[in-house]
Amino acid sequence: MSDDDHHHPDETPPAVVLARLEQRLARLEKHLALPPLESHATPAEPTVAPVETAVAPAAPAEEDLEYVVGQNWFAGVGVVVLTCGVGFALSLPFPGLPALVPSLIGYLLTGGLFLAAFVGRKSFELVAYCLKGAAMALLYFSTLRLFFFGAVPALDIGSGPSRLVLLAAVILNLALAVRQPSGALVVLALLTGYMTAVVANAPWWLFVSLTLLSVLVVSAASRRAAPALLFLGIGGGYLAHLLWVMGNPWSGRPVHLATAPVASVYFLLLYAVIIGAGPLLRRRQRDEDQFGILTAIFNCASGYGLFLVHTFLAFPAQFAVAHLVAALVFLGLAATFWLRCESRVSVFFYAMTGYLALTAAILKTFPVPALFIWLSLQSLLVVATALWFRSRFIVVANFVIFVLVVLGYMFTPGRETGISLGFGVVALLTARILNWQSERLELKTDLMRNAYLACAFVVFPYALYHLVPRAFVSVAWVGVALAYYVMNLIVRNVKYRWMGHLTLLLTVLYVIVAAVTQLTPGYRIVSFLVLGTVLVVVSLIFTRVRARWRAGSSDGSVSSSR
Repeated sequence: MSDDDHHHPDETPPAVVLARLEQRLARLEKHLALPPLESHATPAEPTVAPVETAVAPAAPAEEDLEYVVGQNWFAGVGVVVLTCGVGFALSLPFPGLPALVPSLIGYLLTGGLFLAAFVGRKSFELVAYCLKGAAMALLYFSTLRLFFFGAVPALDIGSGPSRLVLLAAVILNLALAVRQPSGALVVLALLTGYMTAVVANAPWWLFVSLTLLSVLVVSAASRRAAPALLFLGIGGGYLAHLLWVMGNPWSGRPVHLATAPVASVYFLLLYAVIIGAGPLLRRRQRDEDQFGILTAIFNCASGYGLFLVHTFLAFPAQFAVAHLVAALVFLGLAATFWLRCESRVSVFFYAMTGYLALTAAILKTFPVPALFIWLSLQSLLVVATALWFRSRFIVVANFVIFVLVVLGYMFTPGRETGISLGFGVVALLTARILNWQSERLELKTDLMRNAYLACAFVVFPYALYHLVPRAFVSVAWVGVALAYYVMNLIVRNVKYRWMGHLTLLLTVLYVIVAAVTQLTPGYRIVSFLVLGTVLVVVSLIFTRVRARWRAGSSDGSVSSSR
């Protein structure tokens, strides 16, 4: 075999491989639309040919924005402008035409828009989508034209059978919107539903319609994974109800307060329950997101805010019962959120709204000063529920409210009736509950417990100062100090012992400042004798206890050393 036969197979493969590699690079440059590079090959080389066939560079970002504006935005805005123009034309009275003619013209235009959307659904997808929305809006407006805008309406909006025609248009729009992947048409269909609920100007029609629309909003938000739809339910539902409360002040109607039926306020609670359940239906994990939190905030603020104003202005006789029901509703929502997903923030807002409703019921039911007793008992209820919810937020908020209640009672004109003693008992019980369930509440410090004990330390001397005669104030305060010492022996908590110490020191200060100038010599002597005896006895007891403690420590050290 010759040398040529040995070397020819080794020279051919590299050339073939290089040619194939250049072809692949040229295809990649063409696919990625890369700008051509200057070739270093000679003119005779065929490798420059693929570079000459490269496509033009990609369009710059400015052209992309121009396409978005020209193709997408202009299509949507143009269809909206055309639809508004047709709507304004149909709203003219046309006194020379029969009442049905403008609506029939609107229905013909609606059919044409649906047909154009169907024909162009593949070639002009975006325009077809906008035309479909315009057709839905025009369908509803053409139906609305049967009742309004004409010199003589074709149908009476006050008639139940006539309203079914308008309801049919809403149902048709909803059926068309549900079949579309985008949520914009669903929003449009729901808006026509809220408008129908308002223009009917009938209470029970409004309540039932808003209830069904709330259910539809929650269902659509859950099925389409679009939690923002819940804000449409909050805004649309409560706004429509507010317009009815104000007497539907549109088309020249005067503003007046709706005072019947009383069931209207309970439908507000029903809307709040339905909308509030929305985040629970779509949630798959035991966590909390911003949409759930915002839904809770707006639902509580809008729903209970409107409920509070309407019951206060229109239904004073049913105020207490209505707010008691509202307290149960919002506390039930808080409990549901806690059981389902342990949502701390949503639970806080629903629970605090429930407590606010309960406070409103107490304020309306009981006179001053008896209502302060019930408000202090409510504080225990709040702490008990906070234990279950594991909510430090509720505990802190409850303490602030409790202090405001105590201060409100102290500054209320009138004679002390012993209610302050109840405040002190509630403060001590609350401190014991917090100490008992500190781990459940995740309270890592004694701040809140010390705050309630400080309230008790102030309230008991204040109450006894106003309840007992001046001659026995010091004796009563000594009794409080002894009670703290007894509690220390029972619960084995040094805080009560310190409260006893401080109460005795407060008594000493009172005897020095007040007893010398205000008491008769006999009562003054009794005060000094009682206080001095107690102080000496307490000192002896602590001396004896400390000696035993030191002896025990010494024995323990000896035994341990052995």
